[in-house]
This record gives sequence, C-alpha cells and structure tokens, in this order.
Amino acid sequence: MSMQSHVPIVAAHWVYLFGVAIIVVTMIWRANVVVPSVIATFLVTLAWTHSPIASLGSVFNASFTAAKELFNIFLVIALMTALLNALKVLRSDIRMVEPFRAVMKDGHTAYFVLAGITYVISLFFWPTPAVPLVSAVLLPAAIAAGLPPLGGALAIAIAGQGMALSSDYVIGVAPGISAKAAGAAVSAATVADRALVLSLITGVIALVLGYFAIRKLITKPDDKLLERWQAQSTNGELARIAGEGTFDKVEIARGTAADQKPLASQAQIDKALATVPGRRERWSRFFAIATPIAFLGVIVVMVLAKLGIGHDLKGGDAAALVGGVAAVLMILASLAADEFRKFLDASADHVTEGFVFAFKAMGSVLPIAGFFFLGAEPSLSAPILGVPASQAPNLLFELVQAGQHWIPGNQAFVAFGVLIAGMITGIDGSGFAGLPLTGSLSGALAPTVGLDPATLAAIGQMGAVWTGGGTLVAWSSLIAVAGFARVPVFQIVQTVMVPVLVGLVTSTICALLIWH
Repeated sequence: MSMQSHVPIVAAHWVYLFGVAIIVVTMIWRANVVVPSVIATFLVTLAWTHSPIASLGSVFNASFTAAKELFNIFLVIALMTALLNALKVLRSDIRMVEPFRAVMKDGHTAYFVLAGITYVISLFFWPTPAVPLVSAVLLPAAIAAGLPPLGGALAIAIAGQGMALSSDYVIGVAPGISAKAAGAAVSAATVADRALVLSLITGVIALVLGYFAIRKLITKPDDKLLERWQAQSTNGELARIAGEGTFDKVEIARGTAADQKPLASQAQIDKALATVPGRRERWSRFFAIATPIAFLGVIVVMVLAKLGIGHDLKGGDAAALVGGVAAVLMILASLAADEFRKFLDASADHVTEGFVFAFKAMGSVLPIAGFFFLGAEPSLSAPILGVPASQAPNLLFELVQAGQHWIPGNQAFVAFGVLIAGMITGIDGSGFAGLPLTGSLSGALAPTVGLDPATLAAIGQMGAVWTGGGTLVAWSSLIAVAGFARVPVFQIVQTVMVPVLVGLVTSTICALLIWH
C-alpha cells in the first residue's frame, strides 16, 4: 500500500474508529451487529461526503459491494447444501459414514475416529451435516464402545466447529472474507493455506489435550452404556442458550439436522436405508462411494496446482471447481432418485434450498463486511462512498499510520493482538462476523511490523472462528453438539477451554516462526 507519509486525520476517521469500537462492544454483549454496522456506515459516509443523499445510498452500496465481492462464497455454500440434500434423498449420507462403526473397538479408538470423520465431512460441507450425521450414526456406536458422551462431544466440536471450520479450506468462506478485507494484494489462497496449517496445529493439540482430559472416563465396551445414554433427554437449557447469541452459527450447525434421529443399532440403520426403493439402492451405494472419491480428486488437483503440476488454479478457481463438482453430483444424484420429469423440479428445489440456507447462515455478514470495506483500500471504499477511487480514503490504514508511534514495533505483540481481537469478535457466538475486522486490521497493521498480511489474517481467523465457531462460547453452534450428545453445554466449554487456548497460542507462535 503506497500512501503519502502524512495524511490528515479528519472527522470521518474518528467516526470510523468509533464505529469499530461500538461494533466490538456489541459483539461482547453477544448481540447482532448488523444495525450498528448500518448506522456506522451512514455516519462515516456523512462525515466524509457531507451529503445525506450519498450517506443513505452508502447503506445500500456497502451491502451491495460486499455481496459482489463475496457472492462466490454464497454460491459454493448453496451448491454444497444442494448436493447434501440430494444425497439425503438416496440415504447416501448415512452409507458414507456407516462403515466406520466397525472400527470403533474401544473408547480410545472411537474418540479419534469420531474426530477424523467429523473433520473430513465438515471440511467439505461445513459442520452442517457433520454434527447431526456423525451424532446419529457414529456417536451411539462410540458410546457403546466405552467413550463417554462428553468425549464424543469434544471430538465432534474440536474437529468440526474448530479445526475444519477455522481453515474452511475447501469451501473457502472464511479465507475469502479475511483476504478481501485485508486488501487486494492479499490472496485468499495464501490465507487458506496458512489457516490450514494453523488450524491443524491448533486442532491436533486441542484433540490430544482433550483426550487426556477425558481418558479416565473411558470404560469397557458395554451396550448398557448406550441404553443409559438414550434414557437421558435433552432439557430446555439448549433452547434458552440458543436465544442468547446471534443465530447464524446455530443455523450453520443445525441447517439440515431437523430430520436426523439417532441410529443406535445396526437394525435401525438398516431400517433407515430400507426406505430407499430397491431399484435405487445401487445408486445409493454408488453415490456414497462416488461423492468422497470426487472430492478427493478435487483435493488432489488443488495440491498438484500448489506444486505447479497440472491446471493452475488462480483466484477463485478452487472454489469454482468445488462448486462445479457439487452441482454435477447433485444433478446426477437427483436423476438417480427420481424419474426424468420429477428430477428437473427436484434439482431446482435443491438449489433453491441451498440458497435459502446460504443467506440464512451468511446473509448478516454482508452489512458488517460492507462497513469494514468502507475502511479498507480505495478500490472497495470508493463505490460505497460514491466517489472516484482517486478521492476515496483508506481510513483504517491512515488511522494506523497516524498512531504508528503508539503501536509497539514487535511482531509477537501485533500477532497476539490480532488473535485476541479475533477472539473478542467471536464472543457473540458468530465466528464469521468478526472476519471483516480481523482482515482489515491485518491489512493495516502488517506493514508496520514487517509481517505478511496473509499470515496476520490467518491468525485473526483462528481467534474468531475457534471462539465463535463453536468451541469456546456456549451460545454458539456448540449448543447443537451438546444437544445431540446430551451433555450440558457449559461442561463442554469448561473441558475444551484449556486445550483450545493452548492450541491457539502454540499455532500463533508457529506462524511467527514459519512466516516471519
């Protein structure tokens, strides 16, 4: 970012700074920040342009600019959700995870199998289907193998809501938002690569420490353990906590869970699979195998591209490839499930349901991202303010530049500062709402201490998503995990707190050592 050395700080800068402070305080109060973001956008534009007309227009322009920049993310979510719904009709989703029940010989194995399967499904579909699917098919088998319900909840939360969602490597929502807020020079692919490494470091440490926390509770395999667990009922605590935070992360976790019932025995699984008519059974088996293989192929192409082999995936090509594969699989699965005339309508319905879910889960991010884009580089702020790019400010960068002598020129201080900022934004229970702030901070602060903005953005993403995504706060999508596992949600938080914090601190130190 080449800026002149001394830019005067005017009223718009102070209004923007005040807006950021109000949004952060609102997040700490666990309230939704859409309204403060809209009001702050209006006031900043008014302070810069002195035009009420332009200010009213900026309220629309901010969300519109964010939507243009982030729509590829909504499209991928919609197509992946559409594929999942098509697989559910064929019951291929249950067939995909059912074979892993046989591997769970004891509670120790069950813990890591649960974590591994949750991680893989969450990486491709978000925790949306992973939590209900793993909880319905694998968790009962894990409990019968001797794993305490708390251990199952830890494995699912750390691997899904934590490790998979914080990197969001395949779908690319989180790195896309982080990179866009950090500036045009920051590549979403670079943020995704670094976030993947940091999420694995954090996740492996949290999983191992979590295992040691519950290891003494693991008992010998016994079907009576399962009977005792099934006799428990969930209480009203989960509904009450769900009402205390913003709903978007709960939506992500519960998105397709409404009809998922625990399948405790092989007989129950067989009964569920028997609902697929005989002539479609082979297609149910086919897509249970073809879907993982297809996405494994996508991963191979992405890895080879990083090594300079084969097709060069630039910009949003990786997300486009994921979305394209999902769309084709969804159409083929719908064709296998219905006759030709009905399949055309079913495919369209799946896509519509996918978009409904995408906007319910992510729609509130648009006005928030719009406000932070207003403080980003001129290419983003100009269309919001309604002025040419040559006249648009870079509010956050100019504020950091003006206060540079107050910021310690220490990489560790800035890195942990961005991590803590991310964790604060996650307190509201919505991990993605804070990413525009951590991304903007990364783009502004990185040059002052000689760090790569992509590294800082990945660190901030870890703080925001591990906290609000569903591991460290009870009013996040962790309530869905607690509900399925029939464990008090605050018990999960207390057990997971130290493992996750140790993981986050370690991964931040590793980021400074690897990409200093």
